[in-house]
Amino acid sequence: MKILITIAARGGSKGVKNKNIRSLCGKPLIAHTVLQALKWGKAARVVVSTDSPDIAAAAVKAGALAPFMRPAELAGDAAGKIPVIAHAVRKCEELYGEKYDYVIDLDATAPLRKVTDIDLAFNKAVAEKKQVLFSVVPAHKSPYFNMVELDAEGIARLSKKPASPILRRQDAPAVYDMNASIYVCKRAFFETDPVTYFTENTGIYVMDRISGHDIDTEEDFRFIEYLVKEGVWGFDYE
Repeated sequence: MKILITIAARGGSKGVKNKNIRSLCGKPLIAHTVLQALKWGKAARVVVSTDSPDIAAAAVKAGALAPFMRPAELAGDAAGKIPVIAHAVRKCEELYGEKYDYVIDLDATAPLRKVTDIDLAFNKAVAEKKQVLFSVVPAHKSPYFNMVELDAEGIARLSKKPASPILRRQDAPAVYDMNASIYVCKRAFFETDPVTYFTENTGIYVMDRISGHDIDTEEDFRFIEYLVKEGVWGFDYE
């Protein structure tokens, strides 16, 4: 079984400037994900897709491959992640003469995942024969209990009406937040030019909230840095 790991990291991040190469506990942010992928050790290649020479250099220094630059049409704010990964897969198959069975995408902005998370997510996808499996964390809010939206008349309604009133949040059906940390896809998934990860055979891998925490804001960055520096959480690739 041949596996490709992709790490998509665009330059010009908005929420946190240059976040993919910003130092987190002594290493560029992207390096933590590269090192996790290499520590897992089951992928034929760990490849970074980027439009930034600086990100490419940081990734290569950490041990990844950056054999191509992402084209401009896949580097803008409107570019979706699936076309970026599909492009990376096809480029790698062309460059290396390989055909992959599975593609695992790891987000560079989720540096607290464990190597065991990658392993467990991949094994679950294979065992359950999923076309796609992505990581999630338990949601803080529930559409059955404490999430609302306004109807056409401006009246607040529960986002998802339960069969009968739910009086305690713990009695509501389990719901999850997608955290973008890990995506496991069969290679065949990309043959159909998909626009979403939701298929008739998509599964989830549940991470705890800390390992699944991702960086969208300056506060996220400082929070993760604090957790590591204070010994609350550590990197398991070392």
